Amino acid sequence: MLHGRAHELGVLREVVAAAAAGRGAALVVRGGAGIGKSALLAEVERGSGLPVVSAAGSELEGHLPYAGLHQVCHPFVRHLDELPPAPARAVRRVLGIDAGDGTDEPPAAVAAAVLALLRAAAPRGLVCLVDDAHWLDPASAEVLAAAARRVGTVPLALLLAARDAPEAVEGSGGESGNSAGTPAGTAAADDAFARLPHLRLAPLPEDAARRLLQAQVRTPLDAAVRERIVAEAAGNPLALLELPHAADAGPGGRDDLHPPRGGSTSEALSARFAHRAARLPAPARLLLTLAAAEPTGEPALLERAAPRLGLGTAEREQALATGLLTIGERVRFRHPLARSAVYRTAPQSERRSVHAALAAVTDAAGDPDRRAWHLAQAAAGPDEAVAAELERSALRARRRGGFAAEGAFLERAAVLSVDAAARTARLLAAAEAQRAAGVPEAALHLVAVAGNGPLTRAERAAVDALRARSAYDRSRDPAAIGLLLSAAASLAEVDVARAREVLLQAHAAVVFAGRFADAGLAERVARAVRGLPAGTGTSARSSLDGLLQGLLAHRLDGSAGVPPLRRAVDDHLARGTGLLQEGVLWLACSAAQDLWDETAFQVIAERQLAAARAAGAVAVLPVVLSYRALAHVHAGQFAQAQELVDESHRVTDELAAPRMPYVDVTVAAWRGLSGRTERLCAAAEADAVERREGRLLTAVQYARAVLLNGQGRYAEALRSAAPAGELDEQSMRVWIGPELVEAAARAGAPEQARAALQRLERSAAAIEGDWPAGVLHRCRALLSTGAAAEEHHRAALEHLQRTAAAPHLARSHLLFGEWLRREGRRREAHRQLQRAHELLTALGAHAFAARAAGELQVLTGGAPGAGRGPLTARELQVAQLVAAGATTQEVAAQLVISPRTVDAHLRAVFAKLGIGSRRDLREWSAELPGPAGR
Repeated sequence: MLHGRAHELGVLREVVAAAAAGRGAALVVRGGAGIGKSALLAEVERGSGLPVVSAAGSELEGHLPYAGLHQVCHPFVRHLDELPPAPARAVRRVLGIDAGDGTDEPPAAVAAAVLALLRAAAPRGLVCLVDDAHWLDPASAEVLAAAARRVGTVPLALLLAARDAPEAVEGSGGESGNSAGTPAGTAAADDAFARLPHLRLAPLPEDAARRLLQAQVRTPLDAAVRERIVAEAAGNPLALLELPHAADAGPGGRDDLHPPRGGSTSEALSARFAHRAARLPAPARLLLTLAAAEPTGEPALLERAAPRLGLGTAEREQALATGLLTIGERVRFRHPLARSAVYRTAPQSERRSVHAALAAVTDAAGDPDRRAWHLAQAAAGPDEAVAAELERSALRARRRGGFAAEGAFLERAAVLSVDAAARTARLLAAAEAQRAAGVPEAALHLVAVAGNGPLTRAERAAVDALRARSAYDRSRDPAAIGLLLSAAASLAEVDVARAREVLLQAHAAVVFAGRFADAGLAERVARAVRGLPAGTGTSARSSLDGLLQGLLAHRLDGSAGVPPLRRAVDDHLARGTGLLQEGVLWLACSAAQDLWDETAFQVIAERQLAAARAAGAVAVLPVVLSYRALAHVHAGQFAQAQELVDESHRVTDELAAPRMPYVDVTVAAWRGLSGRTERLCAAAEADAVERREGRLLTAVQYARAVLLNGQGRYAEALRSAAPAGELDEQSMRVWIGPELVEAAARAGAPEQARAALQRLERSAAAIEGDWPAGVLHRCRALLSTGAAAEEHHRAALEHLQRTAAAPHLARSHLLFGEWLRREGRRREAHRQLQRAHELLTALGAHAFAARAAGELQVLTGGAPGAGRGPLTARELQVAQLVAAGATTQEVAAQLVISPRTVDAHLRAVFAKLGIGSRRDLREWSAELPGPAGR
């Protein structure tokens, strides 16, 4: 019986009831160790009324791709034949039933396939319970999180229990292969589940704690001991149940009860569990260790492995008598801390023995990776056969679960290598995988270990390249460009393909450095590239070669470089994403922008993001998230862009890497949020100067120009855009150029506007498409008069209507309407300005919408509202209250006015701010004076 958890149990039962009614729902139950998460799940399982499937994360399996998902799906594999071919194939691949590259199956697709399988298995409803979700392997965590976000269409109650602030598993590093001593899945699971609905468990109130203690402790406790236990347990149910076990001496146990003083509750509980296990005879303790080392909880595996260790019924009964585990349909420990304590305190010789027994009874064909992992833990010293098997598993692990999994297998294979050359090769391969997984420190550590041994010339060059690339990954410091060039020169003598990859990153580093790159660096990169023999064949590396050659040709040769750049982008589209671990494939998006190819830009951005997620390529994830977000900005999808920007920030924070605020400042500027834009720009500008990241300065200057153009502050927009526009940087020119032309033309600087237009025309020379044609016509219209201006305005609209560039189309309506008003063609101007206002308001481009509203006010004296003028005192009061979340009725009651008057004031506020909804007003709250704006 649960005590003090009636509300929480009711919440979980509502989720189950929704599934029974055909409405899927998901919930993450969070709290510290022992707070009662597992007990709540167990109570739900007992009374659900629906079929239940259970799974649990394990710190021992954090590097086994889809280990957690296997527990969820394996009971239902017989239903795979009921699914369409695509989802059935996805499930079979990630579970290792079929061969195939798991990176072809992005988490969203796998999640949809898993949901289809669960629906087929239990069409009337299913409860899926995942305990210890913080220990799930990253691949399973990502898929289950994606499934949770889509569960509404499936009669499934998905309940996950995850610990707050996951702690390292002491002593597990050497045996699990995780050198950091921290479960591999914890950070990934935390990030995956961050945006899901959650229920946080608080400590039990004292009265509930006393009731629980009284109900569970059968022997009498005197009042002083009871109150001491309640106080020491601090509302932790597991502590309440375990502390009395320390009393060995009699009914009161007062003299031998030593509650923990200092340290965490989980440490104290682990010590209790370890003490209880240590009391057992050695054979029974060995059976506990065997159960702890087999985290899938399969009783059949335990039953097959036990006789190999000479263990039988007597040892099983002794282990069960401790209360530390139960054996039924699954082998379950009383608590994850109990499993961890048993495994951690067992002698290494015992751990090796139980892993050897488990390896012997694990199906080599059906579950080769888990078998290889058990063999690795069983090895007492170097074992080349096991190392080779781990190396084979590493490739499967990467295909199914990403680079982190590959790195873990390769690192352990290196430790077990007999041959020094094989050990070095495996260490370097593990370092490459860890770098791609976004752990440059781990990569540098492995490189250092490899560098201590004898190296061939090729390996020495590879070490230099890894050091240079990891150093740049950590800080994006232009000083690392010289290291990259030196490493490429060394590699060129032994491995041309690898040298080209390093040069591609050197080129990317030059692009990031921008105006801060040392003079001649770009030319040095170009000379180094052109000094290499051309790539051949159809490999992904030859695709990278073509991309690099095309980028350099376009940079150095202008319009003459368009054909090779076009071939490179087309080749990239045909081949897919290529070598994600190189971390520079965002350059393909950059190349598509230089070609003004919005379709290629969007397709490549989508593919790269999906592939990066599927492969666990964390190092490249922030930049591909940013490019996908930029594609959303191009389409006017600012909310979707911001979601990806926020995710990018979370990833960089986890990696302790510099943030990438490029799109963050851009979204704020397009939304017309001047306060937020300036705050973001000021912070980004300081970071850019400190890190010497010139491309970020250009992004800041572009964002300010967008905001200022939207506000009609053209002279200030010109001062912001001019320095960046004159640099004519790769891919940035298509964004900054139109802003510079508009600002200069409107600020009375026609020569600057013409110079900017000429740069844009050069960038679009030999390029066909509606996007460049529409933008160029719009820019030419700003510098034309009479019939020529009208012709360009109409041509701009005609071309941009055929693109995805909704903000550019809306702004072209605005510019045309402004021109028509100045020409005295009021009716036509009204039509264009009204259309501009509608489009810009719908997009959430508030400053430009307000500019359109102001033009309409001048034109008509009020339509569509009162224009951009200042808010009256009453309008400001209404705006502040609504922005804070008040309803119309609440505002009316507080201001003692009628709801109809509130609505009238609100319409005036919307018109003056150029917005269209209460949600938009909440975004504007930071711009309002007074309490709502602080």
